[in-house]
Amino acid sequence: MAEIILLHSAQGLRPGVAVAAETLRAGGHTVRTPDYYDGEVFADIESGLRKRDEVGMEELARRFRAIGGEVSGPVVFAGFSLGAYGAQLLAAHHSMARGALLFHGGVTVDEVTDGAWPRHVPVQVHHSEGDPWVDEGEIAELAAAVGPGFERFTYPGEAHLFADPDLPGYCETSAKLMWERVIAFLARI
Repeated sequence: MAEIILLHSAQGLRPGVAVAAETLRAGGHTVRTPDYYDGEVFADIESGLRKRDEVGMEELARRFRAIGGEVSGPVVFAGFSLGAYGAQLLAAHHSMARGALLFHGGVTVDEVTDGAWPRHVPVQVHHSEGDPWVDEGEIAELAAAVGPGFERFTYPGEAHLFADPDLPGYCETSAKLMWERVIAFLARI
């Protein structure tokens, strides 16, 4: 079973993150859900993005690295939206990274490292087909950089954070399928 660091979105450590953590724990995994937003939680993305901008991406990267610094064994980094950026950053640099799960987000490798993607770290990306926050070109570049260890799954609709049961874009069918695919990914690493 895997140790998983699950990073929240720009909306903060919402109850939906706890639901996701419990889903993973039910699969036998150890899951930690650190708060990198000073305990603040936001009802909408725009408010959460204001917090992101207030903190700044440099400080967020420092906070993500501090979270990674607390990990001493094999780990899978996972995150929702802005947290997917953090998970990708950590997976690219942490010597014990065994995988990256990017929910509703993902960036090019150049945005998280000056070098190549570590070949021993597989990546799985999940997002809705019309998610306005996901850049298709960036995901394609990430896929090319990761190579054979890359998997991408798209789901019907345009909702961002469709797997969060407390948000209006929640889709139970897509969320269930996503978690089945995630559990299968974790079983392979």
